[in-house]
Amino acid sequence: MILQEIVSKQFEPWHDNTKYETQLKKDVPAQDFINNYASFLQRQGKLEVPGYVDIVKTSAGNELPPQDSEGWFYKRAASVARHIYLRKQVGVGKLNKLYGGAKNRGVRPHKHVDASGSINRKVLQSLEKLGVVEISPKGGRRISDNGLRDLDRIAAATLEDEE
Repeated sequence: MILQEIVSKQFEPWHDNTKYETQLKKDVPAQDFINNYASFLQRQGKLEVPGYVDIVKTSAGNELPPQDSEGWFYKRAASVARHIYLRKQVGVGKLNKLYGGAKNRGVRPHKHVDASGSINRKVLQSLEKLGVVEISPKGGRRISDNGLRDLDRIAAATLEDEE
């Protein structure tokens, strides 16, 4: 009897809709979610965009800056928010590795080059000022309660648009 109580308490979810939230996060197609959240951030107009976004390259491995000179920063912010939303916490170094790519070295083989840390840092700082992310005590950033609410709402709206 005591063993059954221990086992039943051990597998109790920490809140009622754990399964729903996990499915909701993963069921939404990434591209649709990022586009919807980027347009939400752009309409809101509160995200701080640095003045150099129209001329800066996003990585040392890139030859040119992004083609969408106005909206790419919002898409990067939405992508970073989604990446942190799916994980517990993420730092700037991990984002640099994620958004990096292969550098064309001519005849020699390609090598991975990290993305610009400045851009990822500015994105995180802008999201932090909006209240979407917060500094984690263990290091890096994590989604705040307000950010979780917004991202859940965007994910649900994206799923409804699909159906």
